[in-house]
Amino acid sequence: MDFLRRIVFAYREAFSGLPRLVWVLAGGALVNRAGTMVLPFLTLYLTRDVGFTIERAGTVVAVFGLGSMVGSLIGGRLSDRFGAIRIQLGSLALSGAGFLVLSQLRSYAVLLLGIFVVSVVSEAFRPALMAAVALAAPTEVRPRAFALIRLAVNLGMALGPAVGGLLASISYFWLFVVDGLTCWAAVIVLLTVLSPETLRPEPVEEDSGPLTSPWRDGPFLALLVLVFFLAMCFLQVWITFPIFLREAYGMQERSVGLLMGFNAVLIVLFEMVLLRAVEGYDQLKIAGIGAVLIGLGLGLLPLGNSVLFAVASTCVWTFGEMLNLPMTNAIVAGRAGRKSAGQYMGAYTLAFATAFVVSPLLGSVIYERMGRSALWYSIAVCGGVLGVGYLFLASRFDVAAPRTISRIGDES
Repeated sequence: MDFLRRIVFAYREAFSGLPRLVWVLAGGALVNRAGTMVLPFLTLYLTRDVGFTIERAGTVVAVFGLGSMVGSLIGGRLSDRFGAIRIQLGSLALSGAGFLVLSQLRSYAVLLLGIFVVSVVSEAFRPALMAAVALAAPTEVRPRAFALIRLAVNLGMALGPAVGGLLASISYFWLFVVDGLTCWAAVIVLLTVLSPETLRPEPVEEDSGPLTSPWRDGPFLALLVLVFFLAMCFLQVWITFPIFLREAYGMQERSVGLLMGFNAVLIVLFEMVLLRAVEGYDQLKIAGIGAVLIGLGLGLLPLGNSVLFAVASTCVWTFGEMLNLPMTNAIVAGRAGRKSAGQYMGAYTLAFATAFVVSPLLGSVIYERMGRSALWYSIAVCGGVLGVGYLFLASRFDVAAPRTISRIGDES
């Protein structure tokens, strides 16, 4: 009984101390991501329903990635000017309409334009959400605040594609409808729960911003380089990882899906508790440990061929993910000032969006031309180098000063 009480206490501590606004934003993100159905089935829709070739379908997906890069920059800048929560609401409302319009497009040229516009609008949501969390959460709980958002997103993403598969078996049209409706549902959730005062952009004092823009902040740009290469490695989980499990481990799609679901379960069960345990430690060093674990977990793959070994390696890189991503979010938030929180978060999400475009191309080339094991071994080496990079940057990177973020919506 004493052991169980300790577990209950650990989880209660992990979720305590977070501002009410962070919980509201997590709820909106959960509703929105539970409706994420179009993107996972986009290539199937374009090839089977619209009749595009695989090459044309790939081009459409690449254009989505380019739109996400633009949306990251625009969303961050607009968040600083008009308020992060307002930009979230605008992004969700316009995205809902955009998905319904996309369902009616058939021309290749028009679809390219449509997917680009919808991507720009929908991806503007990410930096706005991150900026709102950064402004709402005090420094000491900020990693757990971002982890709560990740938990909500993971829960939503676990539900969305599963329901999307059922809807796609009926008609791809319903994927667009449900995706659009959940965007509007998230708007309703936020408007219903948030107070009018929270929705208004707050006046910003002249001395409350960073000394430079994110593009003139040398240490921050160095961090973005680390983030880009970390994303290049980590995104292989969604690109070549399933192919390797099928070819080298003999796992079928159902087993691969269960393994990916196991990753989400680990995050839901342990991320908040893990981050509560490392609270107070140097965030850059913790993120560096996470980078090493991501590289190690993926680098182990060529050494085994059983399902149990795949589960063990997944545990390693998942714990690395839990240590790196929320910590890096918090580091960026601590570096930003109130006037430029959106721009800093936009630059951060741009690094991931750029990796989303480059990683599939580079990863597939290494996988096919240099051998599938070479890809995972190179990721292991890259993880080690990134760990050293985070450690080196830790001694030269003042996370919180001179940029102190004042909080918004403090309704805890």
